[in-house]
Amino acid sequence: MQNDEAQQTQSIHHIVYCSQASHHMDKVALEKIIATAKHHNPRFGITGLLVFGSGIFFQWLEGPRDNVTSLFKIISADHRHTDVVLLTKEDEYRERLFPNWDMELVEAEDISVVLEDAMHEASDPKQKSTLSNMLQELKKRSLGN
Repeated sequence: MQNDEAQQTQSIHHIVYCSQASHHMDKVALEKIIATAKHHNPRFGITGLLVFGSGIFFQWLEGPRDNVTSLFKIISADHRHTDVVLLTKEDEYRERLFPNWDMELVEAEDISVVLEDAMHEASDPKQKSTLSNMLQELKKRSLGN
């Protein structure tokens, strides 16, 4: 039980951003991005999800502050996308939103369902608000359904 309590009160840093793909992003390129993330993220305690649709990346990263910040710097410099827009970054004492996802690729048409499910499962009002904001942002960008 103590481990569960420690997990719930763990400091989690999260970054949410979106960006524009710089060239045609095909399935092979996306699979390489996900494979790299699945290889490296567990070692650094980073979890999250990546959405790609209509030439737009939308990503949620969470984990230890220094690791997430370092990864975001690497991602920001990646030539496969431009116009990186930081939507939110924050430190919180909470459970992870995506604890079992070292990095999952979610199809754009499925992201609304994933975020709505996470919002319904979240117990923290701030998490619910963040997820609601993400859903609104997706609707503005026509990534969700």
